Amino acid sequence: MGLDYISLTKLILVLFVAVCSFLLVSGCDSEYERVISEYCVTQFTLDMDALERSLWCSWSDTLPLYRELTNCTFFVALQMRCFWPNQLIDTLFIRLHRDYFYDCALTGRMLHDPPMLILGPFIAVPVLVTLLMTALVVWRSQRRGGIM
Repeated sequence: MGLDYISLTKLILVLFVAVCSFLLVSGCDSEYERVISEYCVTQFTLDMDALERSLWCSWSDTLPLYRELTNCTFFVALQMRCFWPNQLIDTLFIRLHRDYFYDCALTGRMLHDPPMLILGPFIAVPVLVTLLMTALVVWRSQRRGGIM
């Protein structure tokens, strides 16, 4: 009898938490999206448009704007009692990255080959070791003297 009562209590508690979570999240769809778009994204767009396009890939120039957008979405979610981050925020940031940072390298610089003074030893040393080991095997296989 006690085990059935505990199982029933756990089931009711889980269902209650699930329903409360669903109601909390469902209220964060349209109104939350409108507020995020109206306040946070609009301000970010204005700030990015004020910044020269050539500086969009400069992390030191865009970091304050990006941080402000992140904080804005967080505080709106906090005030509206929504989860953060959520699917809407993920989609928003992916869209903004696609619009503003699509041609930026991960480090903020364009990737290029290292100079020959650095690249040369990384090519020459393995080639020389391979040739040396091949010559050693051929030389050792021609000697019939036995085991080293």
